[in-house]
Amino acid sequence: MLPSIRLRACLIARIFVLGIGIFISGHVVAATSNDYSTSAITVRLISAQDGVPLGAETLSAGLDLTLEEGWKTYWRSPGEVGIPPQVEWSGSQNVADVELLWPAPERFTAFGIENFGYHDTVVFPLRITLERAGEPVDLTANVKLLICSEVCVPEVFDLTLSLPSGSAIDTVSASRISTYLSRVPAEGDQIGVSDVVAFVDEKKTTLTLEMNGEVPFGEPDVFAELGAGTALGKPDIRLGEGGRRLWAQIPILTVLDEQYHDPVLTVTDGVERALTVTPELLLARPAPPFKLEQLVPGLDKLAWIALVAFLGGLILNVMPCVLPVLSIKLSSAIKAQTRGAGAVRTGFLFAAGGVMSFMWFLAAVLYALQLSGVAVGWGLQFQNPSFLALMFIVLAIFSTNLFGLIEFSLPSPLQSRLSNVGSGSRHGADFATGFFGAVLATPCSAPFLGTAIAFALAGRGVDIAIVFTALGAGLALPYLLAALFPGLVSVFPKPGRWMVAVKLLLGGLLLGTALWLLWVLSGVAGPLPTIVILGLSLALLAILIRRPFSPAPRYLAVGVLVVLPLISAHFLMRESLGSQPPQKGQINWVAFDRGGIARLVSQGEVVFVDVTADWCLTCKANKALVLERDPVLSTLNGDAVVAMQADWTRPDDRISRFLETNDRYGIPFNAVYGPNAPNGIVLSEILSSQDVLEALRSAGAVGTQNVILGNGN
Repeated sequence: MLPSIRLRACLIARIFVLGIGIFISGHVVAATSNDYSTSAITVRLISAQDGVPLGAETLSAGLDLTLEEGWKTYWRSPGEVGIPPQVEWSGSQNVADVELLWPAPERFTAFGIENFGYHDTVVFPLRITLERAGEPVDLTANVKLLICSEVCVPEVFDLTLSLPSGSAIDTVSASRISTYLSRVPAEGDQIGVSDVVAFVDEKKTTLTLEMNGEVPFGEPDVFAELGAGTALGKPDIRLGEGGRRLWAQIPILTVLDEQYHDPVLTVTDGVERALTVTPELLLARPAPPFKLEQLVPGLDKLAWIALVAFLGGLILNVMPCVLPVLSIKLSSAIKAQTRGAGAVRTGFLFAAGGVMSFMWFLAAVLYALQLSGVAVGWGLQFQNPSFLALMFIVLAIFSTNLFGLIEFSLPSPLQSRLSNVGSGSRHGADFATGFFGAVLATPCSAPFLGTAIAFALAGRGVDIAIVFTALGAGLALPYLLAALFPGLVSVFPKPGRWMVAVKLLLGGLLLGTALWLLWVLSGVAGPLPTIVILGLSLALLAILIRRPFSPAPRYLAVGVLVVLPLISAHFLMRESLGSQPPQKGQINWVAFDRGGIARLVSQGEVVFVDVTADWCLTCKANKALVLERDPVLSTLNGDAVVAMQADWTRPDDRISRFLETNDRYGIPFNAVYGPNAPNGIVLSEILSSQDVLEALRSAGAVGTQNVILGNGN
């Protein structure tokens, strides 16, 4: 039997249990209460019976709401902002109990926040149990509602409905109650799904679920309940096995541990299919099905995203972050001057291999972290102080080599190749050139890059592998073109004295990059670890530069001084961790508050959100070229706009989850929220004054309204 048929049979039985006898009556009297009506909502109590039938122990009634266009109210689990309807029946007569049933909700998105509820019209079915069977009933309901449009307004009012003894039926009210009763999610064994499982990671940041349906799902939605105070993001829903397998992953934005309970899931699929289940909890995350959705006719989504990733990687070559990488790429071209065409081709292929190796390594690490429930994203390695310390040491060695201060080869093959980028016939240095060039490009984001990374990190291992391979191919394209056309290196002058000046210039660029990494480290780990690491690194360089030491003690000292900064960066950081205040500058930033966005916008404010970090070079370029220049600067500092900054220099789960809800896993991220744009206007990674001002104008509203928000204050 199809689930829809079972559901209808179950619902019909439920209607009979409630005492609804739908039949044609010669005389119909409306069984409704007084109305509560405003410009936004009309509410009344309705009853399927005009009276209390002889011997009846239960009655069927409903709380009937009609909302004006643009207004909504909330489900029993409202989401991050909102309050569910509350009804108190203490003033009623001959009433033992009233059970309010919840029709399946719809999803609303406002201020980047997911809310669940109803619009236009809804009837909450009421199952009324009488104290004395068959006797008259007086219903008195004290109702508390929160209704929202661009603003949220609490409503508190009383409704009364008296039902004398009698057996007449109000067919109109009975029909409305029956309609919405059929939308109450079915529970139990006969709901047409099986193998319902779920996984919640240890830090309670993600809920992943899976179930199988007897008939295919069409366009399902999933609403999860984890306890009061829990807020959830928009689910990533995927179907497999012809639509019969449903997989979903839901970000958990906030959770109150004292209120938390195991997940309860409500799944809807159109207005006729709704069910509520309690899944079996798993110890490992269920993998998503492989689904090729259509983005454009004849082109599946994965192939499209791979193309987008390739373009994003290609654009990275001309982003502001290219400056630290430029010296490495120029070193490759200069070195190639002394080689033949075959050696040039092979060298640049090794450099491209270095780029691809780093991208594959990064993909593997991100996938492993994803499986373990750790927040992942583009460029997050720059939040790790040990990584920053290592990169500072490597670039310091690179720069001192280009300055001619280090003239010998270390015993380790890798260290030898790192310190001899400009010499030698073997291709280890070519590989290292591509590898570290890719490493230093990751603090930047680029157009198309955010879309591709979001798709990859929300998907399976194969999604991550394909997207990062395409991304690496785009970033490595200059090397691949040089390998395909080795004659391109002939555009550089022949080797000569000019190379000394170029080496000094390149050494200066790398030294500048190293100092920038040291500055980023100070923001991530604090001043004490930075001073310690700087001192140890200078001691290391002094040992490498001076030659009188005998080999064995020298190699031991080098090993110790390479390892010590990495260890000290990690352990000393703990002393200096703390909340990061907004960066002070020309813009009057306020601290990031995700819930505060909703409060400000509901009061008629426009909010400009800037997610940034010290290690994000594109973020710095956006500030220098757009945000901190007029007319944008004066607009952001004006009374009509609240400038809100989220500093992601250090790991911050609040910011990570905010980005995930906007399908982003990297920065920069800028969005504008306002009364005319409650869902936010997301700006491009590369800002322009015109785009920022247009978004601010589009999000604004005429006038400001004071309002009480969903927290009831």
